Amino acid sequence: MPAALAHAQQPPPRGLELVTDQADAAMEILAIRRRGAVVPESAWARHFGSSGYRRLSAREAAMGRAFEDSTFRAFLLSDTLLARAGELERTLAAWRAVRLDAAAGRAKAYLPPATPLRARIYLLVKPRTNSFVFEPATDPAIMLYLDPARTAAQLQNTIAHELHHIGYAAACAEPDEEAGDSVLATARQWLGAFGEGVAMLAAAGGPEVHPHDVSPRQDRQRWDRDVANAAADLGRVERFLLDILDGRLADPDSLRARGMSFFGVQGPWYTVGWLMAATIERQHGRPALLAGLCDPVALLRRYNEAAAGSPGAALPRWSEVLLDRLSAGLPRG
Repeated sequence: MPAALAHAQQPPPRGLELVTDQADAAMEILAIRRRGAVVPESAWARHFGSSGYRRLSAREAAMGRAFEDSTFRAFLLSDTLLARAGELERTLAAWRAVRLDAAAGRAKAYLPPATPLRARIYLLVKPRTNSFVFEPATDPAIMLYLDPARTAAQLQNTIAHELHHIGYAAACAEPDEEAGDSVLATARQWLGAFGEGVAMLAAAGGPEVHPHDVSPRQDRQRWDRDVANAAADLGRVERFLLDILDGRLADPDSLRARGMSFFGVQGPWYTVGWLMAATIERQHGRPALLAGLCDPVALLRRYNEAAAGSPGAALPRWSEVLLDRLSAGLPRG
């Protein structure tokens, strides 16, 4: 192992564990290749037996994606990856020193008091450039693509965002819905996707900090354009929810495809969700936001109230028709 990867690291907060075994094994393979030697089977065994690789394989299987050892071996043997070995080594060394306590603090600030944060955070050398949460309710994992282009501040933001998802799953377990209310239950469950917007707020550190304060300029510009389109996007999400409630989206595949389309790069689940959360905090304070965090229907109502009193340009609001339909059988609060 390169000496730069072996330096001491501050212990992570209780409940959080930084796991680098897959990245370490991948870097060992690249170091062997840089010497011009043949990679021994023992090095391959360490890589494919690493906990990071096993979790990544399980996640891809859960997503229905093809994932073969032979394909990953070809990726690690590619000249393109070998050319990036130096920058990957430096990035892995830097990421080992990430302040997990700071990221955890941002996430906890937007979760109900005493919400536990428990997760393994995997640093991964892999072909796909995405980072994501896996099994947040059972065996929480944050799977981070090792990206030399990502700054320390951006890494902190990403970890805080993903930790908020894990805390949300721990604090807001989905309630059992009444028998016969499967359509209503489905609509309510989709409201949980607005957690992406709350996670954006948490990762930034507050409503007065731009959600892409530490991002590249093009990401910030894209976000600003999309937030400016919030009224139309709120209307699109409302029609989606009403189509569920009215039975016009009975086909599960069509329903899922339409709901997933609101994720996009950072679509309405992010932008409208952030607008709601930020508006509630600005008008009524963070405790009011947290009080409704685990009740998305109440959160929509609280947002309408906050939007009504918000200064400046009029903010879009949810229709009372939708709110009453979503609230069927629930106490108002």
